[in-house]
Amino acid sequence: MIRAENLTKRYGRHVAIDRLNFTIEKGEILGFLGPNGAGKSTTMNIITGYLSATDGRVLVDGLDVLEHPQEVKQKIGYLPELPPLYPDMTVIDYLKFVAELKRVARADVTRDIARIMDVVQIEDVARRLIKNLSKGYRQRVGFAQALIGNPEILILDEPTIGLDPKQIIEIRSLIKSLRQDHTIVLSSHILPEVNAVCERVLIINRGKIVASDTVENLSKGLTGGNRLSLRIDGSASKIESALKKIDGVTAVDTSASPEKGAVDVILEADANRDVRRDVFNVMSNGGYPILLMRPVDLTLEDIFLQVTKSETEVEA
Repeated sequence: MIRAENLTKRYGRHVAIDRLNFTIEKGEILGFLGPNGAGKSTTMNIITGYLSATDGRVLVDGLDVLEHPQEVKQKIGYLPELPPLYPDMTVIDYLKFVAELKRVARADVTRDIARIMDVVQIEDVARRLIKNLSKGYRQRVGFAQALIGNPEILILDEPTIGLDPKQIIEIRSLIKSLRQDHTIVLSSHILPEVNAVCERVLIINRGKIVASDTVENLSKGLTGGNRLSLRIDGSASKIESALKKIDGVTAVDTSASPEKGAVDVILEADANRDVRRDVFNVMSNGGYPILLMRPVDLTLEDIFLQVTKSETEVEA
């Protein structure tokens, strides 16, 4: 749906983004991450047609953003970090104004706005001035303007910033509900939110892509294998000996468990081996009940910190 080819943007001698190549598939929810100043906003502004690239190009549904700006913009709904709202307008008048800007056919405006207000749940404030709305409702109105014209792509920049926990949950649920009909690019510094919503993450640092995959695959790649955390009832030495004999197991580390008669185990295995069934069978045959078994993966925060380390940190 979106393809960037050698995308580069320079401001004088400063290179904001440097030869980015990536693809976002139709119907995908992509988490677009990076430290402040990494080039996220520049990239999103180029995709939307707000900025032009110095080199390279962006294709949206096969259309070059620069060569077909009007057609591309009709395919994209954009919610910037600060929603572009007019506080002295009512919600309904503002959405009609946005529909006019987006050249929605007059015969479709009323039906389109009614549908969108239902999706984002703002029907009850349709006649209120935007300046009198809560932060959560203003954010929903921002979502509504992005949805006007039923664009195939939604680009969301920090959609939950400044919201309270209840409002964050509501917006997160809204994003999940939109995934059925839209390709979504989500940029956020709230990494648990990205992990909960997105199918894949793309991380940039200093204008270059440093990671692109699912969180699970990135975790396996950075740790070099699979890790399991286990609590098993039985003798530590016998459990360790039995587990080490399983094909694909590379390391077994045991420690005392707070649970009487049990031992805690961290087991490492080859990246391409799922040893959970083998572990269960071996422990069952040996008469060692498994009280707990769970994967030990790097969190998205761990991954983010590892792949965005500065050159000084890497050398150290």
